[in-house]
Amino acid sequence: MQLVFATNNPNKIKEVQSLIPQHIKLLSLKDIGCFEDVPETKNTIKGNAIQKAEYIKAHYGYDCFADDTGLEVEPLNNEPGVFSARYAGPKRDANDNMELLLNNLKDKPNRNAQFKTVVALHLNGKLETFTGICKGEITQDKKGDKGFGYDPIFLPNGYNKTFAEIDLKLKNEIGHRGKAITILVNYLNSL
Repeated sequence: MQLVFATNNPNKIKEVQSLIPQHIKLLSLKDIGCFEDVPETKNTIKGNAIQKAEYIKAHYGYDCFADDTGLEVEPLNNEPGVFSARYAGPKRDANDNMELLLNNLKDKPNRNAQFKTVVALHLNGKLETFTGICKGEITQDKKGDKGFGYDPIFLPNGYNKTFAEIDLKLKNEIGHRGKAITILVNYLNSL
């Protein structure tokens, strides 16, 4: 089986490749010659994942899956949510995003947050979605140099290290994307 993972983010590809069974060949957008920005204009994480999967199927004809992820911070009314990548502006700069988030939480005792990933699979003319959630809290400052995005300031419940301090194997076991991809893989294996 061959599936396009609708991303050019090498960090996401690395994370997901380690979860997908060997018999499934994973292709990136680059592999299929897609170099344009795939639209992400919906106002929900699920809506963006579906939009990306439908775009690739419609424009390139491949069976594919797409994900969208957001960090939902409880005391900020679940911001940045669907705008996580562009929280501090269109540059999509992870450090700027973290700095703005930490600043917005400065005087808030509640730092509860969750990462949510929705994966939309377009396969054999059917669309399915799978959701993974990892609950935790936002730290006071950045810790660790692994991972990407908000990983240095996200402390998963039950752990004393941020996502940026733990190895990829553990992150995939407990993390939002790993949970959603595991559900996707179980679904693919059941076909």
